[in-house]
Amino acid sequence: MVVTMPDRPSRAPKGASSSNVEEARLRQQAIGVKLRQMFDQVVSEPVPDEFLDILRRHDKKASDGQD
Repeated sequence: MVVTMPDRPSRAPKGASSSNVEEARLRQQAIGVKLRQMFDQVVSEPVPDEFLDILRRHDKKASDGQD
């Protein structure tokens, strides 16, 4: 799954130069790219067996009416 964010206009503080605004925008884009890469890595990792066991036990209790 790839998450994309719509482009938003920069909100420059009064008196900010266009080069500072552009630098901030590029920095935010770089952070967004890195966050998406990290998210994609986490999503593609397998679910640990211990966690799957917990989910199975919960499902069994729920189907037995104990939840």
